Parts: sequence; structure tokens; C-alpha cells
Amino acid sequence: MQTISRKDPNPISLDNASYIVGFVDGEGSFNISFKVRTDYVYGIQVYPSFNISQKEKDILVWIRNQFDCGTIRNRNDGVYYYEVHNLKELREKVIPFFKKYKLKTKKKKAFEIFSKTIEVISLKKLEWNDIKTIYNLREDIKVGRKRKYSLGDLEKIWKSSETTRQTHH
Repeated sequence: MQTISRKDPNPISLDNASYIVGFVDGEGSFNISFKVRTDYVYGIQVYPSFNISQKEKDILVWIRNQFDCGTIRNRNDGVYYYEVHNLKELREKVIPFFKKYKLKTKKKKAFEIFSKTIEVISLKKLEWNDIKTIYNLREDIKVGRKRKYSLGDLEKIWKSSETTRQTHH
């Protein structure tokens, strides 16, 4: 049986890795959201998350155990939701896995944008130009709903937080 890495204490077998990639190609998503947060200096949190929604909890538990990270919640509609949003876990577990085992559908592009976003937010404290870059990258990922915040909305939040900070020093 082939495994991912000798360094990994819990390697994922090639069969299991292939199954996970196919499952995520069909049912998973790589999301980048913007959250308005009053406890953030500029009022905006970039919130990346990898998730899978499914009515069958057992398969999500199995996938979570393969990645050795993330949480499973039960939504109000009877669907279970596996999610990884911890930056360290995304950087060290989820992204390396999907870089090694390639997605085959349009999710491949979403993953590439997701990976670039994780790089940007991991490197340094975000500036307005980083928010714009992330927003514009994210626009290349098609979603079936209206986005909560436009770039203009985010800019107003950023600028008003900047103004508040300058007048309260």
C-alpha cells in the first residue's frame, strides 16, 4: 500500500486519497468569505474555509479522521457540515494534500485561488491592497448566489475603521 509521506505520522493511503479527491470534486468547496468584525483593527476578517456538506455523517467523520483536523456540525436542515477554517491546519494539512492529489473539476481553479489567498493572509498583516487582491481573485470563483459584500462595501468598512482608529489615538 502506497502512502503520502514517511514523515506523516498518519499517512493517507493512495486509495483513500483518491477517494477523498473524487468526493471533494463532487461535494466539497473552498470558500473565501469576508466577515465584518468590530474586534479587528480595520473591521474586516478574511475567512477561508474548506468544507463538505452531506446528509451522511459517517463519511464526513472518516474524511475528518483522514485529515486529522476540522469540525463537523449538524445544520438545521439535517445536513452535516465538515469544515476546516483554522489557518495552520489549512496550510499544513489541507493545501499540501490537494497540491499532491489534484482535483479534476472546476474546483481545481477554486483550490488554486484558495491556496493563493491562504499564502497572502499568512505572510503579513493585511493592507487594503491585499483585501482588494483577495476580493478580485475570489471573483474568479463562480457561486450560485449574490455575494454578501461588494468591494465598495468592504472599502467603506475599511476606511471607516481607519478613520475611527485615527480619531481615537
